[in-house]
Amino acid sequence: MTHPKTLYAAYTDLIETVLTDLVADGLLPAGTSFANVTLEPPRDASHGDLATNAAMVLAKPAGLNPRALAEAIVSKLSQNPAIISADIAGPGFINLRLAPQAWLDELAAIAALGADYGRSAMGAGRKVNVEYVSANPTGPMHMGHCRGAVVGDALGSLLEFAGHGVIREYYVNDAGAQVDVLARSVHMRYLEALGQSITIPEGLYPGEYLVDIGTRLAAEFGAQYAAAPEGEWLILFRARAVAAMMDMIREDLATLGIKHDLFSSEAELQASGKVDAAEAWLRDHDLVYDGVLEAPKGKAPPEDWEPVQLPLFRSTKFGDDQDRPIKKSNGAWTYFGADLAYHFQKAQTADALVDIWGADHAGTVKRIKAAVAALTSADGATAKPFEVKLVQMVQLMKGGAPFKMSKRSGNFVTLADVVEMVGKDVVRFTMLTRKPDAQMDFDFDKVVEASKDNPVFYVQYAHARIRSTLRKAADMGLTPSDADLARLGTEELALVARAAQFPREIEAAARAREPHRIAFYLYDLAGDLHAYWNLGNDRPEKRFIVEQDAALTAARLFLGQAIGQVIRNGLRVLGVEAVETM
Repeated sequence: MTHPKTLYAAYTDLIETVLTDLVADGLLPAGTSFANVTLEPPRDASHGDLATNAAMVLAKPAGLNPRALAEAIVSKLSQNPAIISADIAGPGFINLRLAPQAWLDELAAIAALGADYGRSAMGAGRKVNVEYVSANPTGPMHMGHCRGAVVGDALGSLLEFAGHGVIREYYVNDAGAQVDVLARSVHMRYLEALGQSITIPEGLYPGEYLVDIGTRLAAEFGAQYAAAPEGEWLILFRARAVAAMMDMIREDLATLGIKHDLFSSEAELQASGKVDAAEAWLRDHDLVYDGVLEAPKGKAPPEDWEPVQLPLFRSTKFGDDQDRPIKKSNGAWTYFGADLAYHFQKAQTADALVDIWGADHAGTVKRIKAAVAALTSADGATAKPFEVKLVQMVQLMKGGAPFKMSKRSGNFVTLADVVEMVGKDVVRFTMLTRKPDAQMDFDFDKVVEASKDNPVFYVQYAHARIRSTLRKAADMGLTPSDADLARLGTEELALVARAAQFPREIEAAARAREPHRIAFYLYDLAGDLHAYWNLGNDRPEKRFIVEQDAALTAARLFLGQAIGQVIRNGLRVLGVEAVETM
């Protein structure tokens, strides 16, 4: 089945055809790249419907004056009957105004493509590994994990919608000291289940979520490990505790509609010898050497500091400020060393990598980027694309003040608690209403407020309004079938123009790895819909349903149905339901 080409794609092709003609005419040099040519809405809608920078970016390599090149481009574009006017602005930008039929064709394309409107083949099936959450397996998900979880999951959906293959991965940090602390904490709950009176020592995890696993271990082993030395039970308790915590984490993430494709264990990675293999590979390529770590900069080294020879990764070769150790003086792997091998493993199965990290990890971004550049290309020149997206913490608020909840976690607010209070859709959409590296307040009062200031309500209400109108029209025997779209006027076509931006927003957001752009776009589309709706409050002839004019009503219902489809498609990418009623 051949799908209709969406408006921005069609006019991008038209501009490339014009530029190709100019190459054939000899005005542009052979081999001219059009990669930096853009087509977008003008910043000021009064300037036209579309704007292109073609003359601005191609004039210099062609040795031409930008306005002179713009005039040549305009001359050819003006021959297209769908273009009412093509005007040159400033030093050489070109603004196009389209005939109404172009927007009506796009409206028909939305209806024809339905749930696939906005879907792109841009990714060409290239696989992207998106690693997100990757919280230590020491307890339930808390709100410190929530934002990164939503950003990562929505990014995965966005990339899939843009034509990529996606691997959603969770890296289980189960090889560090924190899982030994977890095992000791569980042992305390095991003793409690055996009837002993316990006091949780400082430094262990106090949360009641460990009671159940302690009870289960007591039922299975009785008092076998009550007085046994730690060496007899630590490994067993650690494995059982991590498994139980990962089950809990999966359940917590499921409340947000999040499911990973792959869980990779740090302990298994190290046991498999893959960290050693990564070190050997790096040594073979002269990227790891045995050297002495520099003394701490900016202050006198501690009295007990002495130079120690360690295996160092040449991260300075890739932009880091110093070379980094991959092992400690006791021979244990540093976190960086294990992380390096983990990324080496990921790179074997993906064409590009994206990590979603908390902002507190900002200091390690440069070195891990250097490592991935090294591991995917000996010289770093052809390294696999790798990005780290930093996510700021979320401040919980209620009644204008920081919000605390005393729950089973012990000392933090769990993700499941918040989802239970306000719902999955509210949490997911709200997490995408700011750029991830910007500070965010999650105000329990604001996120359930029925107002324009609450983006999730505003967008869902737009969809519910449309669905309600369609139901009301159906009850009256009015439908959008066989609509004469030529009945639509200027206000209606402005709505179509906003809807038509959805496919390009999908591609732009996917390229930038920024799913929040779709949330921003949906808010703007909802705003346009509400503004159009409000025209009918004082002017009955502007309403969707005009009882005395069935043909006009059918055309507007067709429009409403299409706008609703675009909202649904966008919300689906974000993992948010498009509600039918509110």
